[in-house]
Amino acid sequence: MARRWTRRLMTLADTLSMADFRVRAAVRLLPSPPDPDDPDTVPIGEFALLAPDRVPRAAAVLIGVVPREEPQLLFTLRAKHLKVHPGQVSFPGGKRETDDPSPLATALREANEEIGLDPALVTPLGYLDLYVTNSGFGVVGVVAEIDPSYVVRLEPSEVDDAFEVPLDFLMRPENHRVEMREWRGGLREVHHMPWRERHIWGVTAGMVRNLHERLYGR
Repeated sequence: MARRWTRRLMTLADTLSMADFRVRAAVRLLPSPPDPDDPDTVPIGEFALLAPDRVPRAAAVLIGVVPREEPQLLFTLRAKHLKVHPGQVSFPGGKRETDDPSPLATALREANEEIGLDPALVTPLGYLDLYVTNSGFGVVGVVAEIDPSYVVRLEPSEVDDAFEVPLDFLMRPENHRVEMREWRGGLREVHHMPWRERHIWGVTAGMVRNLHERLYGR
């Protein structure tokens, strides 16, 4: 079982229960995955850093909420030997394969490959906005509920750990930090949310921020 932190925090306006989360998700999340080819799709993230003619590659991640007494969000720690983003906190997920019929299928496949998550224990709740990364991926965040009985089986070639962080902590704006960093002669905005010895930052933190804005920010 993934490690989880049990420190008790004051609930977010006394509303951050799993029941309230489900209600907000049903009303405020996108009911279907954002289509990058749809002119009405407004991407977020680092799309402004890409060349205008560059088409983002499709990817998806699983943003899994575990309905414990204190709801938790599931993360992974990428393996330190990887060439791309080694040792970074992330959500289970990755590039969409040609035989993946949907972003949901991609997220479930990747979660199963990385941490052995049984797709039967995952209940989709909705989708976040399309998040474009400076590395050229258009990432669909699949928000879902994960049965707390799940068991982790790490794939060591991909991840070093899986762990949970209290949703209450992540949904508090005072825990959301932003830095401006130099990148290719310009400046880029970088989100980060330190939690204990874990450092949630970059795209992962940006997607957590998007989850907050959609469910609790307005």
